[in-house]
Amino acid sequence: MKALSQFVLASSLVLSQFSFANTDITALQQAVQNPARSEANKARDQYRNPVETLHFFGVTPQSTVVEISPGGGWYTEILAPLLAKEGKYYAAHFPANSTSEYATRNLKAFKGKLASNEAYKNVVVTEFSPLPDQQIAPANSADVVLTFRNLHNWYMQKGEQGTIDAFKSFYAALKPGGVLGVVEHRLPEDKKSADWLKSGYFPQSLAIELAQKAGFVLEQSSDINANPKDTADHPGGVWTLPPTLSQKEQDKDKYLAIGESDRMTLKFRKPAAN
Repeated sequence: MKALSQFVLASSLVLSQFSFANTDITALQQAVQNPARSEANKARDQYRNPVETLHFFGVTPQSTVVEISPGGGWYTEILAPLLAKEGKYYAAHFPANSTSEYATRNLKAFKGKLASNEAYKNVVVTEFSPLPDQQIAPANSADVVLTFRNLHNWYMQKGEQGTIDAFKSFYAALKPGGVLGVVEHRLPEDKKSADWLKSGYFPQSLAIELAQKAGFVLEQSSDINANPKDTADHPGGVWTLPPTLSQKEQDKDKYLAIGESDRMTLKFRKPAAN
């Protein structure tokens, strides 16, 4: 009888976990299908795989999430509605006092986007740059920090130390046991050369090394966003591929057939407090 009771209890726990997982996936699917999303952004789902990616990183409607450098708001269109009722969404954008015209223009456009739709009314805009001690959210508050295709920019701007500083800011914002999700254009390890920095691709081994130097533990990697057709040796770097298509009409059909870049998808964890 005792063994039967233990079996029933264990089975109930498994079913409960399965039910929660299904609920979370359904919520992610609904967020991806929400009417705030533009048709142009929806068209990129085939390459960015938002449901699978966010599920892999453990994002749920109850999560406190920080997105680093949200750009024009591609993931904002998904995360803001998903987290509006029970979670919290911080968008760590360019600093308001930046002297860069590009940064100022992009921050203004992002804030304009937020003001244009009630779906974004609960978004909290914070600031980020690859410098020491950036407060992207209150310390130890976030369940998940997400960064999509940004590592190459930080490394080009501030080198190894700037990238480590960025990771340390993420570490400070995360709760013990929290998750850092990284998606980045992947440079094949055999293609490291003196000019790889100009390509927009980034070595996966280096991404792992720098995150670990900031205190993170690599928990899992995934091929959700892999693209085996991408050889990562294009004349204009990663920007040769869609959506940028930097070579204009030259070999356009070839690059459209390849699709968007091959990407690493890495799940790191901040160790739980002892």
